[in-house]
Formats: sequence, structure tokens, C-alpha cells
Amino acid sequence: MELLDASRSIVVVIDMQGKLMEMAYRSSMVVRATIRLLRLAELFRVPVVLTEQYPKGIGVTDPRVRAAFDQLTVPKGYLEKTSFGCCGDPRFETLLAEVRPGLAPTQRQIVVAGIEAQVCVMQTVIELLRTNHQVHVCWECVSGRGEEYRRHALERMARAGAVITNHESVAFEWARDSKHPAFREMSALLKEGQLLE
Repeated sequence: MELLDASRSIVVVIDMQGKLMEMAYRSSMVVRATIRLLRLAELFRVPVVLTEQYPKGIGVTDPRVRAAFDQLTVPKGYLEKTSFGCCGDPRFETLLAEVRPGLAPTQRQIVVAGIEAQVCVMQTVIELLRTNHQVHVCWECVSGRGEEYRRHALERMARAGAVITNHESVAFEWARDSKHPAFREMSALLKEGQLLE
């Protein structure tokens, strides 16, 4: 598994929606970390795809996460789905190709945030791995209905071949060097407020 390369990365934010977010373990941490990840994606010009699972029944994306997504100027895509895993909807592959054209699946590096870890996130990650994507899961941007659900899902994703990482590691891998033009802004962003609770 390689270090992340901003020119090959895509951030995917999975189903951070009303009723699901209310039940998620450490949901406030997940929201704050995901917003920071989105701001880092903007800083390093990394495309973003956001998905919603049957919003008529579950509710829409958390308004804070949606606002951060809507403010992005990088290439971005939105998918409303009924399949639990994103890859179960053929439009997901189309979106990945649209936001990051010219890359084969084997060249893509997918950075994952979302809920629920044990359902939609895990199915998406395992299917992405099966189609030879590199997958990096930000542990503090992922949750489920309880600590055990989250922990065991992260363990299963790691066993399947995903890298369990965090948004700070992602940022430093995108930058690679303190001489990167975005480094100072990145550093300031990472110092903003308390993230972990």
C-alpha cells in the first residue's frame, strides 16, 4: 500500500444522515473530523463524492457536513442510493470517473468517511478493494450504532486490505513536504479547536 497522493485521491463521504447520525457512537467527533477532512480536500484540490441512503426515510445529510460539501469548489458528485454499499449502484463508478477523469480503478486512492461502519461503509470498502482500488479509512470520520460495531467493522476492513488512518495522516501524505504551498494553511487548520472528545 502506498502513501496517499493528492493527484490520485478521492474523498467519499457515505450516508452521514439524520436518523443514522443521531444513533452513531461519538457522532460529534465524526462530524467535526469529516468537516475538517472536506476542508483539507479543498486545500489540496482533491475531489469529493457524497452519498445518501434513501433520504426520504432516513433523512438528509447532517446540515454541517452538507454545508461543508456545498462550499467545495473542487470537482464533486452526489449520489442518492438504495443499495447499502455504494458500489451496488452503477452510478457510483460513473461519479468516481467524472470527478477524477483519466484514472483506472487501480490508480485511484479512495479516502473514506461515513456511517454506518458495519453496513454501508464496510460494504463499500470491501467492494472497492475487490475492484482493486486503494482504500484509506479515516477512523475518526467513521462510526456506527455502538463502539463494538465500529471497532469490529474497522478490524474487518483492515483485514480485507484497507488502510485504517486519520485525517491528519491523510493531510500530511497529501502535502509530503513542509515546503508544499498549502502546508501553512494545512497546519493552521489542524490546530483549530479540540477534535477528539
